[in-house]
Amino acid sequence: MNEIKVACDNNSHKVLIYSLSTCVPCKAAEQFLREANIEFKHIDVDLCDKKDLEKILKDIRNRGGNLSLNQIAYPKIIIDDKIMITGFDKEKIRETLMREN
Repeated sequence: MNEIKVACDNNSHKVLIYSLSTCVPCKAAEQFLREANIEFKHIDVDLCDKKDLEKILKDIRNRGGNLSLNQIAYPKIIIDDKIMITGFDKEKIRETLMREN
């Protein structure tokens, strides 16, 4: 699985983004985290092989994500392995990252 780490000074939270390589909201979420100096990892699910894609979809499903065919919304932002935010919701991301682990 091609997981890309974006190293930044603030690594107090574990942040993972499941994104699409051509998704504008996904790129906006990544840019927001860069500008906030928040370290994160991201995986472009559309560039994964079938086996890795199945693992990702299982992970999203296990976190309560909607996997209805053709209705999977991205980005999926997972913070501290506990909270999954669907879509680029700047305020929700900021609020979640302000909380203690």
